[in-house]
Amino acid sequence: MLFRQLEYLVALSRERHFARAAQACYVSQPALSEAIRKLEDELDVPLVRRGRKYEGLTPEGERIVVWAQRILADRDALKDEVGALRTGLSGRLRIGSVPTASGAVSLLTGPFCATHPLVTVEVMADLQSTDILRLLQNFEIDAGITYLHEELSENFLTVPLYRERHVLLITSADDLAHRTTATWAEASRLPLCLLNRSMQGRRVLDELFAEAGARPAPRVETDSVAALFAHVRTGRWASIVPHTWLHVFGVPHGMRAVPLVDPARTVPVGLVVTAREPGSVMARALTEVARHTDLASTLEHLPGDPAGE
Repeated sequence: MLFRQLEYLVALSRERHFARAAQACYVSQPALSEAIRKLEDELDVPLVRRGRKYEGLTPEGERIVVWAQRILADRDALKDEVGALRTGLSGRLRIGSVPTASGAVSLLTGPFCATHPLVTVEVMADLQSTDILRLLQNFEIDAGITYLHEELSENFLTVPLYRERHVLLITSADDLAHRTTATWAEASRLPLCLLNRSMQGRRVLDELFAEAGARPAPRVETDSVAALFAHVRTGRWASIVPHTWLHVFGVPHGMRAVPLVDPARTVPVGLVVTAREPGSVMARALTEVARHTDLASTLEHLPGDPAGE
């Protein structure tokens, strides 16, 4: 059994297509197919359901893929560990983040890269919480940044980073802009541009609106943070955003950021890694940085926030 055969099987499971899997592995399709057939012969079980085209993995194949992912992850972790012993940590750190936390990721990657200059970082910042947990379990990312308001299984370790609070972005010409706070009920009556309902950040907003007994009717919905801010900058729409975004985008010209109350609830956000030992050396290194970085204090002072003026 060769690592290459396991890599091909994992790629086929991920791509669900022989040609795409071969392309992802930089080999020809016949070479990939032959390597997987040899793995089937060696294990003496069918791994792939074959017809005129790829039809999926067999039940045995599904189980073997889990083992293959684990073996390949351990191989990569071993290489990283040995490399760190020789020359310091090197390789690639893969982070998955929910969109609403994307503005805070750089506050971790900055000190991490300063401490480990030989490591490159890949950030996937458009993931749902369920995606992050799945990718962690499949060893496709090293760490995730997501909401911690739901209890996770014992398969994961968490490091709380900060508590997300929300602010109302509103044109300075509106009376609400000159208040120290605004209520969720008041915000619900404004012409709003919000994230769409497929995104967890929007579901958090809907929970808070429901707690306030309010039902917003947004005029514009989007799955893009950039599109949301582009609409808000016109001054025609108000929005409700996590306070962390203001560190990246600032408060648009002619707008004010007003803290929201009634309820004034906050949502915990944190770093998530697998609890498996020895685990990813990258995950351990990022966890160490997270434990010594005070994101909450850094994120507390916001431009255009009346509470801080």
